[in-house]
Amino acid sequence: MGAGQAITEGATPGTRGEGAMRRLLAMGMLGGLVGWGGTAQAQAGAEVAPLLQAAIAAIDSGQFAPADRRTRLYATGQRLADSAVRIAPRNATAHATRAIALGRTAQALGAKERTAYATEVRREVRTALALDPNNAPALHVLGMWHAEILRLNPVARLAAKTLLGGAAFAEADWGEAQRALERAVQLEPDRLTHRLDLAGVLADRGDTAGAAAQYALIARAPAREFNDAAYKRLAAERARR
Repeated sequence: MGAGQAITEGATPGTRGEGAMRRLLAMGMLGGLVGWGGTAQAQAGAEVAPLLQAAIAAIDSGQFAPADRRTRLYATGQRLADSAVRIAPRNATAHATRAIALGRTAQALGAKERTAYATEVRREVRTALALDPNNAPALHVLGMWHAEILRLNPVARLAAKTLLGGAAFAEADWGEAQRALERAVQLEPDRLTHRLDLAGVLADRGDTAGAAAQYALIARAPAREFNDAAYKRLAAERARR
């Protein structure tokens, strides 16, 4: 998920985050307050905006950082997202951002440890989509939840089934992964992170032509967000395989 700005761990967002805030507002990512009204609710919405700005910036900054700094940045992003959810529990993007922070933290762990996060990620993304079915970041996380469960090795998949329960584990489906990521791309076609992960799912499903088409689109697209240059490099590497 790209915010367009980096921050230092624990820093208070300021002018460096203003560009990120403008992009978030332009994408409608901070408009996920459903059924809110009145002074108290409006105040909560104003309070949550800088928290989400800073959380997304921390998560983005951590994605390609060295391991120790990545861990600290992801933890910072999760703490900020936790606060946003507490302040504005009906903000879809707050729940989606928390799911992203949890998912990114899980990706840095071993396969068995990742499954321990799966239940909480699933709960957060389902809450976000119940509040806003067209929340593109939440759709992206949903798609990757399906994909990451299905990418586990047999031993880790058995552990996941035990932790998640048979019903939840049975939900993991390549078709659902693809559909969720395609919808995220449809909603936010300029966001390279959606296209990169969609290409990965298409490749896993054997649709090499579809994956190649996404990599080609990424190659031609301008780098607009903080990690877009890295996404473009990854897409170029994978296209050559």
